[in-house]
Amino acid sequence: MFYHLSIVAIFIYGCFLLFLFTYSLVQLNLAIQYVKMRWTRAKKPVISDDQLPVVTIQLPVYNELYVIERLIDAVCAFDYPKDKLEIQVLDDSTDESFEVAAKKIAEKQKEGIDIKHVKRPERKGFKAGALAYGLDICRGEFTAIFDADFVPRKDFLRQTVPFFFVSDKIGVVQTRWEHLNEEYSLLTRLQAFGLDAHFTVEQVGRNSSHHFINFNGTAGIWRKKTIYDAGGWESDTITEDLDLSYRAQLRGWEFIYLPEIGSPSELPAEMNALKAQQFRWTKGAAECTVKNLPKVLNATHLTFGQKVHGAFHLMNSVVFLCILGTSLLSVPMLIIKNTYGNLWWTFYVATFFLVSFFILGFFYWVSRPMDSFFKKFGRFVIEYPAFLSVSMGLSLHNAVAVIEGFTGKKSAFVRTPKFAINANKGTWTDKKYRAVKISPLTILEFAMACYFIWGLSLAFKYDDFGLFIFHSMLTIGYLVVTIFSLKHARS
Repeated sequence: MFYHLSIVAIFIYGCFLLFLFTYSLVQLNLAIQYVKMRWTRAKKPVISDDQLPVVTIQLPVYNELYVIERLIDAVCAFDYPKDKLEIQVLDDSTDESFEVAAKKIAEKQKEGIDIKHVKRPERKGFKAGALAYGLDICRGEFTAIFDADFVPRKDFLRQTVPFFFVSDKIGVVQTRWEHLNEEYSLLTRLQAFGLDAHFTVEQVGRNSSHHFINFNGTAGIWRKKTIYDAGGWESDTITEDLDLSYRAQLRGWEFIYLPEIGSPSELPAEMNALKAQQFRWTKGAAECTVKNLPKVLNATHLTFGQKVHGAFHLMNSVVFLCILGTSLLSVPMLIIKNTYGNLWWTFYVATFFLVSFFILGFFYWVSRPMDSFFKKFGRFVIEYPAFLSVSMGLSLHNAVAVIEGFTGKKSAFVRTPKFAINANKGTWTDKKYRAVKISPLTILEFAMACYFIWGLSLAFKYDDFGLFIFHSMLTIGYLVVTIFSLKHARS
């Protein structure tokens, strides 16, 4: 009986490894394309002020006491003709931040800025609902969107709007996220490590290869006509940006990504805020997979490569299911390997998939800026294993989100709290909005750490250290996530 269960376990384990390996090959393709194209810059059309279109800035906010004034000040400072600029503060706030915003907006209105404080009669559809409500009453031909944690530079519109003159089919111009507080802590550095790879290798690689990319929810501009043509903002997923991006590109609209233009933003500085953000992103991606993957695969006008990259782009969050699956099965694999000698060959075949680690290493290596080789190498050998370890530690939390997304379980749009933290300045410990309740998943994350400590002990029992590094990274990852979840909730 146990032998047959072992065969089944090996098969499932192999399926997880195969998906991770295939995913790494797709990422390798993007990395190679990025290396070819990273010094290529799109040529910005030269247009006069008379040709500039009316642009509406949309600021969807909800209880943003610490950053709302900073955001309003930043967008009101834009270098753009005043008669062609409209600002909508789409404010669903239920606390004193609404009055803070109202006071700041009144000040800007006295300065002659067309800025409106928009309060919906009903908070329906969360962020997507707010954007749709504002779109119906705005006067702009284009809408630029900024989340509350962003501090866009004053030349943002001057640098981006002209690209819509490249073609009438350009529906979105997206810029790269920068980080105001990257050096605040190890947690923020590791987030920047992962996000930078997306905003360099993935976005550039996909865009330059004519694969689908996504509007990142903020720091980009939409052509208003594109939104309506694609069906408008919809709130049936909690990543409305990814959903609308795919619906628009399936309609034939083109996106332009500008990696040379950075838009500074604030990274979550505490573990529970990061987990809330990760849960929303991974669950929303799974919901978008259910909604849009069949459309991508059945689209006759897309190439095979576009379908493959689109599929793996949408299924990006499935990686966490595979990481969790391989992690849980890795301890039984160690036992099976040392119990049934006739199955030895299956484990030698499995070692081939270790190449995924080195492929992803190349993927993240090329995404890092090159100040000097030795400085880059020194940081990379620390940050890459640490990033993988913490990502593994978050895999249980994110896998639950993916399962909820695939099974259609609905949940509220949980905002990521912002605390106006810059570099080494600022704190979140004495502020509102931070999580103070400990999730039951935190207990399971600690149990996972104990489980992999048991896996480490088995290595000594069997004198088999093939999975020792893997189990060490899992142990460290789950302990880090557990400790910081508890510490940050109690701070």
